[in-house]
Amino acid sequence: MASQSALNIGQDMAGLESCRTDFAILQQKMNGKRLSFLDSAASAQKPMAVIKAMDDVMLHGYANIHRGLYRFSQDLTLRYEGVREQVARYIGAASEKEIVFTGNATDSINLVAQSYGRAHLKAGDEVILSEMEHHANIVPWQLLREQIGIKIKVIPITDDGALDMQVYASLLTEKTRFVSIVHMSNALGTINPVKDIITKAKAHNPDIKVLVDGSQSAVHSHINVQDLGCDFFVFTGHKLYCAPGLGVLYGRYDVLNSMPPYRGGGDMIESVSFDRSTYKDPPFRFEAGTPPIVSVIGLGAAIDYVNAIGLDAIKRHEYDLMQKMTAGLKSMGDIDIYADIADKGGIVSFNIHGVHASDVGTILDQCGVAVRTGHHCCMPLMSKLGIDGCVRASFALYNNVDDIDQCIEGLYKAKEMLL
Repeated sequence: MASQSALNIGQDMAGLESCRTDFAILQQKMNGKRLSFLDSAASAQKPMAVIKAMDDVMLHGYANIHRGLYRFSQDLTLRYEGVREQVARYIGAASEKEIVFTGNATDSINLVAQSYGRAHLKAGDEVILSEMEHHANIVPWQLLREQIGIKIKVIPITDDGALDMQVYASLLTEKTRFVSIVHMSNALGTINPVKDIITKAKAHNPDIKVLVDGSQSAVHSHINVQDLGCDFFVFTGHKLYCAPGLGVLYGRYDVLNSMPPYRGGGDMIESVSFDRSTYKDPPFRFEAGTPPIVSVIGLGAAIDYVNAIGLDAIKRHEYDLMQKMTAGLKSMGDIDIYADIADKGGIVSFNIHGVHASDVGTILDQCGVAVRTGHHCCMPLMSKLGIDGCVRASFALYNNVDDIDQCIEGLYKAKEMLL
């Protein structure tokens, strides 16, 4: 009799198997082999529904928004602002006025550091990060440190790849003013207890602000920013099956309203003279220049697509794939798996003993398997793990068991050739 785990895998695969055909690129071959795309943590492929939505704008109704009195501009403005409302619902924000469209998640974090940070932090104030942060959630705070003299403190990770919450509690002091933490690690797949992190910070001092980097988590699970209690939440469109060049910043409205503009010009102004300029209320205060109109429309289509499938089903499906990949790696032997823990998302990072990650990636490429190798923009984390980099396989709703089998087969080939 099949195990319950195996039955769940079969049910989820059956439910999502047809999704693969929605992604035209996956019907192609790579190096003459069936394409097994296992690099969605870097950037996900795009379903035809998203591509068609963006094409429709470009072909039949493109115009700049917010200013034009003609029908194309008015219609597209309504569609664009409708997506803002849609995003607010998707992450459980109280209002669409709390949703700022940016260039990407990195841009969103830089906006917070340079606008909120420059306005509200001062020399000696402490900002807490973690050892598993992406560079995008490290460097902006280092730039702020150089500019105004803040102090950065770091939550270490344990040997199993989780945050050391006891140390975190000890890092909170009377000088702590900000916590900026990743929700799901892009390198390990670890899902951090962000609600607990936020609760502890606010209990220590209600004025501490918390930013959650949801670049990975917003793709794979339900998010409710009001339930989390965070002040800021960021994610990016290109990982959520949409086009690049679009990010989202959620900010509690009262906090956004306390922040000065980050960039100037275009649609963020109320009036301009050479004596002084006045600025719009949030979110428009932070959206200078012509926005990523077509990508925003695509994001709306992507959210519709994901919601139609169901985030719970997607999360189960990707978790099952992660477990199958982990079991396959363990059966090979001579493999180091990083963060081999239960509470993680659809990411598996590993190394073959004695083999450089780049060599493994090159051989997998010839087998039609696309993975990411290197430090994954997490150099401090790699240093903590004592490695230069690793191989990362990451899963999306369009992956299936065949992708895992193809990858494991390629890894056996890599071992045979390189050891």
